[in-house]
Amino acid sequence: MSEPPIEVENASLAFRLARSRAGTIKELSIQVLKRQVKYEKLWAIDGVSLTVSDGEVLAIVGPNGAGKSTLMKLLARVLPPTGGRVVVRGNVAPMIELGAGFNLELTGRENIVMYGSLLGRSPQQMRDKADEIAHWADLDGFIDVPLRSYSSGMLARLGFSVATDTEPQVLLVDEVLSVGDAAFQQKSSERMRQMIDDGASVVLVTHNLESVKAIADRAIWLDHGRIVLEGDPEEIVAAYEASVH
Repeated sequence: MSEPPIEVENASLAFRLARSRAGTIKELSIQVLKRQVKYEKLWAIDGVSLTVSDGEVLAIVGPNGAGKSTLMKLLARVLPPTGGRVVVRGNVAPMIELGAGFNLELTGRENIVMYGSLLGRSPQQMRDKADEIAHWADLDGFIDVPLRSYSSGMLARLGFSVATDTEPQVLLVDEVLSVGDAAFQQKSSERMRQMIDDGASVVLVTHNLESVKAIADRAIWLDHGRIVLEGDPEEIVAAYEASVH
């Protein structure tokens, strides 16, 4: 039996918060130098364990501030865990904060190369595929224009096109199902469905609970960084909705 693409064992992530009554930056700097600032830990993820099998779609639901996006950043290797173990095997397509690595002063073509490189692909590969990526994002006439001229929708479409222009073993999707207009949403949904059909393991974070019931094999309800319930998507959605209402 092959090892699962995703294994998370008792993972935790704490942010260090400074507590000070300093009224100015100068006062705060003095307190830091004198070690008078007190710190406390905010546990964004607290003892989470989960496994995702080959070709499985796992949905994560929960209120704002539950730790969903933080967990996705752990899986995307953007943040290291404070404790526990996070293992993600194979090629990963992270659709998290699409275009967060873009430089607005560079052209679309230059950003395709740079963003693709940040995702672990070779610069030459991205240069060869730049026109194809821009065409899929409906940005043919803008590929050599600086990104400062792009709308927010154009930026999101370009980010989605770069992130998904691969054959991933793991697909991380954090609230990006509403990218672009209705036509592009349909197009992006079809590309995601093709990746799932090709056997990609998917972790999906969304507030669209109908999508959870429609495409997920399993669901997790996360709150305050901890798993509340895990199991059948319809049962998890029903329990979560009941708690909200």
